[in-house]
Amino acid sequence: MTVNMQDIKALRGMTGAGMLDVKKALEETAGDVERAAKLLRERGIAKAAKKADRAAREGLVGSYVHHNGKVATLVELNCETDFVARNQLFQELARNLAVHIAMANPSYVSRADVPEAITDAERKTLAKQAREEGKPEAVVEKIVEGRLSKFFADIVLLEQPYVKDDKKTIDDLLKEAVAKLGENIRIGNFARIAIGE
Repeated sequence: MTVNMQDIKALRGMTGAGMLDVKKALEETAGDVERAAKLLRERGIAKAAKKADRAAREGLVGSYVHHNGKVATLVELNCETDFVARNQLFQELARNLAVHIAMANPSYVSRADVPEAITDAERKTLAKQAREEGKPEAVVEKIVEGRLSKFFADIVLLEQPYVKDDKKTIDDLLKEAVAKLGENIRIGNFARIAIGE
């Protein structure tokens, strides 16, 4: 099947993928731009998973100061090479992460960073609540795990819904950037300062 240039441009604009990848995806999906975009996203996530173990020792510090001057954030965003750190897409990602942190106020980068004592205390509280609601003991554990996931989505940066597009998490945002830039990207650390907090 031949694909037209208009669809190629549209799909490139949507995904940021390379010309050959876009053309191949459109051919595989018989010119269906939406299905091709989904296919490219899936492939990008697979590529991101393969790159996750690679060292990310370069990068930059993104920053944001809210217009009222009362909230400011810094975020360390790491990549594999200085070349990618200077890329406009990478710099925009760092800025967007800094804005997200200012608005969403996470406490930890990943679930692994949450101290066990906090997780255990939350788990006990949620189990107690479920029992007080009269839930059968057989389903209490499932209820606790579901509510614990919501708890982590509130306090863990990677699991929070992105403030500019709540259909994706910050982890999804990073995976998309890995797919576009071709390098492992990680959030090293962040700081948020707010007047009166």
